[in-house]
Amino acid sequence: MREYQEMQTPNKASRVRFVLCDPSLPANIGAAARAIKTMGFRDLWVVNPKHPDYREHPDAIALSTSSVDVLRESHSVATLTEALNGVTFAWALSGYDREYGPPIEELRSAASRACDFLASEPGDIAFVFGTERSGLTNAEIEVCQGIAAIPADPESPSLNLAQSVQVTAYELHMTERSRAGEEGKLYDWETRFDRDPPAEVPAIEGFLEHWARAMTACGALNSAEPKFLMPMTRRIIARAGLTQPEVDMLRGVCAAIICPKTERKGQKKAGKKSELK
Repeated sequence: MREYQEMQTPNKASRVRFVLCDPSLPANIGAAARAIKTMGFRDLWVVNPKHPDYREHPDAIALSTSSVDVLRESHSVATLTEALNGVTFAWALSGYDREYGPPIEELRSAASRACDFLASEPGDIAFVFGTERSGLTNAEIEVCQGIAAIPADPESPSLNLAQSVQVTAYELHMTERSRAGEEGKLYDWETRFDRDPPAEVPAIEGFLEHWARAMTACGALNSAEPKFLMPMTRRIIARAGLTQPEVDMLRGVCAAIICPKTERKGQKKAGKKSELK
């Protein structure tokens, strides 16, 4: 896992830019900073923000949460051309193609091509996002070499700016993880607790015997006409993959069904007295 993180952050992630054009709300810039950092990216560029002091704006700081460093290290420039200096391929995020714009493709496909580019070509790549109200202009899109679209339901196709950044960063992150052999795996910090191994067969069989006695004691199982209660129980237990502590807990339940706590009071003391006699 650490090898993947070392490969992702200094080499490839540092070559990916997220560019916000003319953002109106400092909160969206802060949320975008958080969105890219959670996926291992840090390079945020802001073109002609409505609030030039967005880095210290309380809304931006509040929405950036643990990513204030990305917010404060973001680059603020006057034009998109400046933001793309050093970039050799840029994707414009848009929900539809333009007559004279670059070709459009689904975001996951663009993420795959972006990772191909990072693995084989020099230079940086960028994903460019438009203003909250109207998205990217035709002129801004024509500066880019591709259009990436997030497949959204046609009844509600509009995403918040920071949401679009999050989805894009996630697709890039997951594509890189897949190529690093980490697909379907969690990070170590996400699995904080040691898991008990599965209970052994004799322990399961002992529980099932105990369960049968408990079901008989409460009237759920008639030994003369057992029907399907025990086979169905076996099927459930097989799916559950019980651990030994779980078996012990369930056997405690069985014991309580067979002999309720109120009936067990004094039994141990009585047993000790009889032993003394």
